[in-house]
Amino acid sequence: MSKTTRATQALQRAGVAFTVHTYEYDPSAEKVGLQAAEAIGEVPDRVLKTLMAEVDGRPVCVVVPSNCEVSMKKLAAAFGGRSASMMKPADAERLTGYHVGGISPFGQRKAVPTAIEAAALAHERVYINGGQRGLQVRLAPEDARKALNAVAVPVVA
Repeated sequence: MSKTTRATQALQRAGVAFTVHTYEYDPSAEKVGLQAAEAIGEVPDRVLKTLMAEVDGRPVCVVVPSNCEVSMKKLAAAFGGRSASMMKPADAERLTGYHVGGISPFGQRKAVPTAIEAAALAHERVYINGGQRGLQVRLAPEDARKALNAVAVPVVA
């Protein structure tokens, strides 16, 4: 497995300090983020999952703890919209250039507005997908927010 991806390259260009952590990706896992947390031995609220959604038909990215669900109402409000829905996996792959299970908010093919769960900023370090299945980057959540130019808002249900 390569530890250099578009995501890690984007973090390097942004001057963000991070470490790379690999794990055995399980394609049959029902919840990929929870499987990642278990595999790297970290609590689920510090392993953040990257989800692609649409707010009023426009693509957005949302980063939340792996043990949480996104409130579509809160997500829509975070971007000044009226409705939100999850993006179809094929559309998410086409837009980001990453495969489902390896979608990172960093280094996506097309930059989209991004929200990060505000509660995640309370942690000293979090894990976020590094752009490949079985690859996580560990970094300060505020550094992630800045690198993504993300809004930090409560978006979990």
